[in-house]
Amino acid sequence: MNKPENQILVIFGASGDLTKRKLIPSLFALEMQNLLPEKFAIFGLGRTEITCEEFRDSMKEGISNNSDVKDNKKPNDFLNKLYYRFIDATDAESYKNFKMKLDEIRNELGIKGNTVFYLSTPPSLYGVIPENLAKCGLNTEEDGWKRVIIEKPFGYDLKTAEELNNSLQKNWREDQIYRIDHYLGKETVQNVLVTRFANGIFEPLWNRNYIHHIEITSAESIGVEKRGGYYEGSGALRDMIQNHLLQVVGLIAMEPPASMDSDAIRNETVKVLQSLRPIKDEEIISIAIRGQYLSSSIRGEKVKGYREEDGVNPESKTETYAALKFYVDNWRWGGVPFYIRTGKRLPTRVTEAVIHFKPTPHHLFSQKAECDTCNQLVIRIQPDEGVLLKFGMKTPGAGFDVQNVNMDFHYSDLSHQSIPTAYERLLLDSMIGDSTLYARGDAVMAAWKFLNPVLNAWKNDPQIPVYGYPSGTWGPEHADDLIEEPGMSWRYPCKNLADDGVYCEL
Repeated sequence: MNKPENQILVIFGASGDLTKRKLIPSLFALEMQNLLPEKFAIFGLGRTEITCEEFRDSMKEGISNNSDVKDNKKPNDFLNKLYYRFIDATDAESYKNFKMKLDEIRNELGIKGNTVFYLSTPPSLYGVIPENLAKCGLNTEEDGWKRVIIEKPFGYDLKTAEELNNSLQKNWREDQIYRIDHYLGKETVQNVLVTRFANGIFEPLWNRNYIHHIEITSAESIGVEKRGGYYEGSGALRDMIQNHLLQVVGLIAMEPPASMDSDAIRNETVKVLQSLRPIKDEEIISIAIRGQYLSSSIRGEKVKGYREEDGVNPESKTETYAALKFYVDNWRWGGVPFYIRTGKRLPTRVTEAVIHFKPTPHHLFSQKAECDTCNQLVIRIQPDEGVLLKFGMKTPGAGFDVQNVNMDFHYSDLSHQSIPTAYERLLLDSMIGDSTLYARGDAVMAAWKFLNPVLNAWKNDPQIPVYGYPSGTWGPEHADDLIEEPGMSWRYPCKNLADDGVYCEL
């Protein structure tokens, strides 16, 4: 890839955990691949009053803990690109001093006005910082382009998301706003496009005539850890489905774009989200399932239930598990059910999309119409990234007994190539101005609009239950009722092994 233009990356919230664990190690990885600009600086801003040297020492520790470093000299060279300054992001006057320091760095390094502003801050500042930057003229592009990256969550519901969007667009154009979703930076998510549109054997079958249903699972084996206070105001539906998983749905269900231009691709994903069948209030209890993990013993270790976690209301109704059934009402997908589930304290960490193809019209090798040997295309997003095709083969011996066999590909097989992390890819894209893997405003609003009835019902209707599920299981049994056809259920990709815990295989 061509190197980005010379520029400065400004990180608000630079003293926080995300910068140390993800952003700086990812930028260092880009440096090691010779993908950073010739002239480049990282200007960190935070509420912690530390010196520039103390900031560099902290980031060096982050690189050591989160990167494969074999030469200590290389991190030191990279750390010279880092600067730091205390700022009160809510105080408009503080931005004048920040701008003076920014101009000083530009003059020192010979870098013009090209700037990326990364908001690694609490969501309450997502509207405040861009407004204060605009007051200082740091959104104008006379001396070079300006871009602002905003972390999730983008709003708390449809109303707050619209308010935030309107606030941003008073001072920033849509093409300057980059709403980051690190799921879209994962190599396997991007490979959905290649799998579909570079292979003549898949795209002709990618429709309601051949696909029975589509299933997306995002499971985590951990609980809320020490984030109970944050999670109480979020929940699984907001935390995972609204942004990450519905964006994956957009890529799986989109029409072929006219080109690989970012606008062409995002136009098609937006159409999918705008085609989601509106959810009626009376059907929410049957198509949306929520649950909370309960205390349990996992491989001999006692784990807390969600309501026992620090910062969690003992009578909380916040969901740690959510499952949803819905439809995309367009010509390609009419009548094909989509199923999404996500949860914490499930048996393992795994994220995958499964395309379930329809059974053959004439059951030559089985007296049952059940789809126990139907073809499946499994796209594993994490942790063992890869693609798997399941198809029927004759079992050796007499007769025509059929069993499923696997034909698979693992990204780990490409040992000669490095697989970039999501943040590596997304940070580089922001530097070169490629917004393909960033969520557009209309897509975010469409996702919130679709889920808003469920969020409102779960908040206001006490008759809708919160099902408990023991930690280490695959969630509430009631989620199995979403898939109504006989002989069909969720795909369970992992095997429980008594001695070694949980093993996941493609």
